[in-house]
Amino acid sequence: MNNHTRKGSIIINKAETASLESFMQDDSETSIDDAAFDTQRWQRYIEQEIGFILPTVQRKWLVNAVSQTALSYGLTSIQLWHQLPHNDELRQQLLDKVLIHESRFFRHLPSIAFVTDYALQYQRHQLIEAGANEIFRIWSVGCASGQETWSLAMSLASKQLSNYAILGTDVSQQALKTARLGQYDKRQQSLIPLECQQFVQPLQPVSTTKNSRFNTASIEKNKVNSGRADWHITALLKSHVCFALHNIMDKKPPTPYLQQVIVCQNMLLYFRKFDQRDILARLSEQCALGGYIILAPGEALFWRPSNMRRIAHPQINAWQKISA
Repeated sequence: MNNHTRKGSIIINKAETASLESFMQDDSETSIDDAAFDTQRWQRYIEQEIGFILPTVQRKWLVNAVSQTALSYGLTSIQLWHQLPHNDELRQQLLDKVLIHESRFFRHLPSIAFVTDYALQYQRHQLIEAGANEIFRIWSVGCASGQETWSLAMSLASKQLSNYAILGTDVSQQALKTARLGQYDKRQQSLIPLECQQFVQPLQPVSTTKNSRFNTASIEKNKVNSGRADWHITALLKSHVCFALHNIMDKKPPTPYLQQVIVCQNMLLYFRKFDQRDILARLSEQCALGGYIILAPGEALFWRPSNMRRIAHPQINAWQKISA
């Protein structure tokens, strides 16, 4: 396979294990003969394409992803295998089914609070320097369906910050559609702190008596979230946030701008250690001097870069760039 087409994202967060197991039990029937399914070959393919290591315990999830992709195109798994190198659309659909897009708003509050405090300090510093008006930039790596990215935007906006830009990236086109739409269900809204509820608006009910063609399109649009959407992100936040398809394994960054903060949580654990080192090295190149890389607690504890120093903090795993 062409290594230049590899893409990167979040697969399965441990917090969503119960949800995943429930899904696999409900969708256990597959057209692929389990005994004949070459798990290692498909695991190697996924690793080569996006760098992720799919554990054997997730075998049924992988079988279902391959089976559903093949069936949607009227193919057998063998035919799917042979067509993948020549069909980008087929390849993307398989990756979309392999990747898990589930995430949660304000999943790790200490990290979000740290980023918000730094943004406030940055703004005060900009005010002290006459004429300084640099945008505070955040990159949310492996953003899945956008909850982390929007959580960061809500937190900054709740402190009356306005001169900021947040980029969310992921390998999954399906997840990014949901992220860009910014529509979620009531369960997700309940996770948002009270001071950030001001950035949530209920979706207007769609009338079925007028403009039926338009309303049908609206209904279909609201189904992107693969569930009933009850509310959406306000336009105020959407003016500060954008999303892009990007593979963290690619050497080319998704943006030419250096970032004050790069958030990369609950993703590195699915890569081999040498790939983790390469990813972190690329992230440090995109981090502005004095800026931070925020990892999940317990991730990449082996990392000892000469240009970064780990922040002494009891709740977060943050690294500050101290030299170019």
